[in-house]
Amino acid sequence: MKLAPTQVLVLGFAAVILIGALLLTLPIATKSGESAGFLTALFTATSAVCVTGLVVVDTGTYWSTFGQVVIMLLIQIGGLGIMAMSTLFALILGRKITFKERLVMQEAFNVNSLEGIVKFAKYILIVTFLFESTGAVILSLRFLPQMGLKKAVYYGLFHSISAFNNAGFDLMGNFNSLTGYVSDWVVNLVIMGLIIFGGLGFYVLLDIYQQKHLHECTLHTRLVITITFFLIVVGALLIFLLEYNNPKTLKPLDFSTKILASLFQSVTPRTAGFNTLSLPDMTTASKFLTIILMFIGASPAGTGGGIKTTTFGVILFTVLSVIKGNDETVTFKRTIPRSIVYRSIAIAFISICIVLSVTMVLSVTEASNFLTELYEVTSAFGTVGLSLGLTPKLTVIGRIVIILTMYSGRVGPLTLAMALAQRQKKNKAIMKFADEKVMVG
Repeated sequence: MKLAPTQVLVLGFAAVILIGALLLTLPIATKSGESAGFLTALFTATSAVCVTGLVVVDTGTYWSTFGQVVIMLLIQIGGLGIMAMSTLFALILGRKITFKERLVMQEAFNVNSLEGIVKFAKYILIVTFLFESTGAVILSLRFLPQMGLKKAVYYGLFHSISAFNNAGFDLMGNFNSLTGYVSDWVVNLVIMGLIIFGGLGFYVLLDIYQQKHLHECTLHTRLVITITFFLIVVGALLIFLLEYNNPKTLKPLDFSTKILASLFQSVTPRTAGFNTLSLPDMTTASKFLTIILMFIGASPAGTGGGIKTTTFGVILFTVLSVIKGNDETVTFKRTIPRSIVYRSIAIAFISICIVLSVTMVLSVTEASNFLTELYEVTSAFGTVGLSLGLTPKLTVIGRIVIILTMYSGRVGPLTLAMALAQRQKKNKAIMKFADEKVMVG
């Protein structure tokens, strides 16, 4: 049976999750020496491979070093993608990359051409190593005075990999994430830098490196940079204003730390999942803003999730073009093809349907309020990992539903829909029917 590239990706992620879950069920994976149980292991493995960060047990205190290393490897595989890791092993073994594998890589990396696809995969591996190793060294040096050499190096590596892959897993214990480092500029800036660069997408990083100047880059790169910058700045400003007088978040902090914390809480919904402020104590408006940022997420061909910045950007500029009376979507003096506009709308619509449907299910199965349930579901779908505390309390049904939500969010709503429908790209012309108008609005 021949599988379409989208189906290979969907099944590949599922296989890695299953292997990870089986490893985490081993007694050696927990500090207590007792099996975590399949559902807990499956939830954790799914969260790691889907680089989400939602957890039902605390990573730092529940899992042993073996279990934490398994989680770290799953994060790395999930962040880079199945095909990037397959390419790495193929290169190590000296095996030639087949045409079918190149097709799957094209789908996985979300690029339009097979030309240079293997070279692009090599570039992804190199960039990942450079960013993660640099982040690990700086974090290790920062942790050294309080942890000692061995623990500092281990923590530095784990959190660097988790941050660059936008995973949000941490080892700080008791579900505290990085709240103990709210005023630490080094830790905050390194984690934010890794999150942003991992979330921009490897294609954007390559384009910027090759062109040197932003105005010479492709429309995709300029759109990603513009939307990312806009979301981070506006998000930070709104969080700063909304939380400024909140005695449980920003109010006790000095002015510079307020700015740092606001910026961090604007960056982390890029699908990273770390937090330096107490999320349950944030205002309702801030929580809703975070939901919006989580839903949009990171950028294509990167380590983050969500509907992607470009999808949001295309829809935004389409709306602006309609308001201006234009028949085409125009941005940066370029016209975006209608097929891209339709794809963006489809992704957004499918994503909204998934989030609302899962939220409705949790409203029945869980003893919580609507905003908390929507927050948790959006975090799962956007592979973010931020939580208001509902995840550890989920019922069995709730855990299964969130597992499926994280999975669908990682492989992509449109990719998943196409895989399930066993759809191939159509090469033949489609019959065009007569136009007829309908009233809208």
